[in-house]
Amino acid sequence: MNARYPHALRPGRIGALPLAHRIVMGSMHMGLEADSDGGRALAAFYAERARGGAALIVTGGSAISRVGAGARRYSFINEPSSEEMFARVTGAVHEAGGSIALQLFHAGRYAFASSFGLQPVAPSTVPSRFSPDQPRALSDAEVRATVDDFAKGALRARALGFDAVEVMASEGYLINQFLSPLTNRRDDEWGGDFERRAHFARAVLAAIRSTVDPAFPVIVRMSGADLMEGSTTPEETLRFAEMLAAGGADALNVGIGWHESPTPTVQQMVPEGAWIEYARAVKRAVGALPVIASNRVSTIDLADALLAEGGVDFISMARPFLADPRIVEKARSGNGVALNRCIACNQACLDRSFVDARVSCMVNPRAGRELDFPMTLRRGAGTFAILGGGPAGLEAARALAVLGARVEVFEAAEELGGQFRLARTIPGKRVYDETIRYYARELERLGVRVHLRRRLEAPDVDALRGLDGVVVATGVTPRHVAIAGSELPHVVPYDRALLEGNVFGKRVAVIGAGGIGVDVAHRCSSEGREVTLMRRGSVIGEHIGRTTRWVVMRALRDAGVRFYANVTYDAIVPEGVRIVTAQGEALTIEAETVVIAAGQERNDAIVESVATLGIRYCVVGGARDAAELDAVRAFDEGLRAAHELTTAASPV
Repeated sequence: MNARYPHALRPGRIGALPLAHRIVMGSMHMGLEADSDGGRALAAFYAERARGGAALIVTGGSAISRVGAGARRYSFINEPSSEEMFARVTGAVHEAGGSIALQLFHAGRYAFASSFGLQPVAPSTVPSRFSPDQPRALSDAEVRATVDDFAKGALRARALGFDAVEVMASEGYLINQFLSPLTNRRDDEWGGDFERRAHFARAVLAAIRSTVDPAFPVIVRMSGADLMEGSTTPEETLRFAEMLAAGGADALNVGIGWHESPTPTVQQMVPEGAWIEYARAVKRAVGALPVIASNRVSTIDLADALLAEGGVDFISMARPFLADPRIVEKARSGNGVALNRCIACNQACLDRSFVDARVSCMVNPRAGRELDFPMTLRRGAGTFAILGGGPAGLEAARALAVLGARVEVFEAAEELGGQFRLARTIPGKRVYDETIRYYARELERLGVRVHLRRRLEAPDVDALRGLDGVVVATGVTPRHVAIAGSELPHVVPYDRALLEGNVFGKRVAVIGAGGIGVDVAHRCSSEGREVTLMRRGSVIGEHIGRTTRWVVMRALRDAGVRFYANVTYDAIVPEGVRIVTAQGEALTIEAETVVIAAGQERNDAIVESVATLGIRYCVVGGARDAAELDAVRAFDEGLRAAHELTTAASPV
């Protein structure tokens, strides 16, 4: 029994499958499934998590048929083309000491005709806001064939070495569509009243149970709440859970919401542990059957606390295993190694998954690319200087040190973190401080020397001449605007405004409405200030990720923030900002504080001097390209720089 985490790290069991602890690595579609590498990248990804302590891993959804795929980069459990990949994945996970379940998946009306030229199918011809394509209704024969496809998929999963299957019946996908009156308008044995709407799910479960041996665990991921007005009622949801329990499910994994739901479910602004009561309600309905709670649990600390309170048996964590593949091992060892915590930004994971791109993690750019960036010691890795301690510099320093290099970091500010020091001041983004903390502790553990309040100027660069390389990660500076009155005392750049905080008056005008401008508006409006957000372009928050932008924009609207797009700036005056609107109306936006958030410029003055040293160097992050700050790119470039600069060194 682990003294610190007695509940999360207590052994458990799902059906006949013993598990070392109560943390399940939840399903994530990685976008690696369709690679032509025979599954090597996907196997390396899962194996690293198994070595890091993941006991049961659930794969990303594997489509049971082409028409059921969520996008082009899906695997197909019932097609021979996926056999090599799956065999390699299960073998790698087992060799690493873990167990793995295949998620059986059918997108239904959430599929896209553009993937394979197939019109999506669904219970009824009800379109969705998630896919642009009108679905067609499945015939009775096609419904029965789909049931058979689920059963065949389970049997093939067993044959290919999987330890269990998880049936996707949540998040608005096909089985969930059959259950909901919003999407099931049928009047046959597959639709109508609740009992008939539940028939499809029960038939799928029955077919699987009759096909695989009784000892093979079958998990069903069901919806704890659709969060859609007029959908399945709470009473029907619990009755459905009882049906699944009676039908032979070995565990229920409780999901939440549809992709079309107006309620955010996994974004930063959603409190951690927010959905636990839905899983507990399911547990009360099914008694002894194991219930897995999922969504918005990012740490073993919280998982242990939720399990200690009772009402669920396991906690599913997905994105946290992207951020730190050793999350369980670190909790088990208790040796004080810092956790690289998921910050729920969605930028490199969900935002990419929804556009059928390869998934990774902002704060762990190796995720999904373990073979591309092997973190093995390199003999004679060398000695390097990192100029700047923001995201790009921090990752470069960490990766270089892991590869065996000697590293020194020079940071002009009094603290590491760069732009993350600003981000953590925004409502819902305080967790960004955890990333700064992680890197600070990791660099200390790895023996990296960090010099704070140390800005290297051109005359200082000559001292770097004897090194093996330099990473220039000096970041950005706020862009100055050519607007009359910008020198007035009530005008402040965004970095000073966010770091100092006490500069804001009751009324705030923000010039610029990209990601940082939106952040400034969010912070000020949450503090009860009157905020006006303006930009020359047409889209407010244009580069914010698709899974996050709608949530933030709704929060700003609810707080009364005023928006002006396509404006022309006339002048900043003591009373505020004079603009001409898109309609040609001249207005004065009254404000005691005017914040300039009109983009950034490269802080790259040191590059010219570094180039004269005659040693290898890389320019990364904002110092390389200041276009719309992108922390995903910054972390990625830091990792790439470390590997590029040590390519001449030999592995130990």
